[in-house]
Amino acid sequence: MLPVLFVVIPAVELALLIYLSGVIGWPIAIGIVVVTGLIGAYLVKQQGMNAWRAIGDAFQQGKLPAGELADGALVLVGGAFLLTPGLVTDIVGFSLMAPPVRKVVRERMSTYIQSRAIR
Repeated sequence: MLPVLFVVIPAVELALLIYLSGVIGWPIAIGIVVVTGLIGAYLVKQQGMNAWRAIGDAFQQGKLPAGELADGALVLVGGAFLLTPGLVTDIVGFSLMAPPVRKVVRERMSTYIQSRAIR
């Protein structure tokens, strides 16, 4: 798993950026990376505050905020992807900023964890 994270993904990102800079020019390609980073930072702040608020609301209602905590963790992971330079990681990061996508990921993670716990 680590070779994929630290070797394959950066190599794919670099190849994609080199290709894109050949098609649209390197200043625009670098600009896209910078702009997506700025937009991503804004979204992480916004979605992180929403998740924090939802956790507080759940506690005030006397509920265990499991789903809200999972959302917060997914926003954190999405933020890490958005802060990583590259287009593929930006797509993953932006996807995790969308609440409907987080809901699907959260449900699949829950199903996976429950199936592993039964064994």
